[in-house]
This record gives sequence, structure tokens and C-alpha cells, in this order.
Amino acid sequence: MRAEDKRTEKIPPESKKKENEKKVNVQPVQFSPLKNSSKEGKKEASKDNLQLLLDVPLQITAELGRATMKIEDVLKLGPGSIIELNKLAGEPVDLLVNGKLIAQGEVVVVDENFGVRITSILGPEARIKKLQ
Repeated sequence: MRAEDKRTEKIPPESKKKENEKKVNVQPVQFSPLKNSSKEGKKEASKDNLQLLLDVPLQITAELGRATMKIEDVLKLGPGSIIELNKLAGEPVDLLVNGKLIAQGEVVVVDENFGVRITSILGPEARIKKLQ
């Protein structure tokens, strides 16, 4: 061993740490105040966010019922043909938005046009169950 190596070995490890340590200035963090933290501010922000979605087109479907048919039977259909659906008369009609069930209603006639009167809207829990 050389003389330099012996000197290095004699220096206690604690003194090496002190030489390598740098002093760091630590200060508490300071945040700027939050904006729109009141209830009115939240309502305005929600209203602004909703405004972004008002122009988004949605496809609304009123589904009376469903039927499964063979191609042969579909080709035989003509004016006056009757297709039997899987729902009974008077049962609620399903309302779908972009293919997702959101409400149920009953068929009504308004000025010789068909319409749907909404009788119940599915809550978030029921919609989640339908997704599973």
C-alpha cells in the first residue's frame, strides 16, 4: 500500500459525509389562492362546461320491442304484415341515447304523430348494472 492509501483509510466515514454534504435552503411552500371556490363559482364553471356539450348530436331511439327472424321470413314481409315483438301491449317503451338505455316511457299520439311520454329515468346505479 502506498502512503496516500493509508491516509485515506484513516479518515473516519462520518467526516467524509460532512465534506460531501451541501447545504440546502428549505422554505415552506406558498400556494396562490384558488379561484371560484364559492358555490356560485362552481355553478358557473359547471354551466360553462355544459355549454361545450350543447351542440353535440345524440341519437335517441324509442324501442317498442325486438324480434328475431330468419332471412326467409323477412323477405316474405310486405304491406300489412305483422311482426310479433318480445313485449306486451302496454309495457313501457325503452328510450336509448346513443344505444344506451336511459329511460322508459309510454307511447302517445300527438296531432297524428307518435311520441313517447317519459315515465321513468334510470338512475346512475341502474345504468351501471346495464353496462355489466
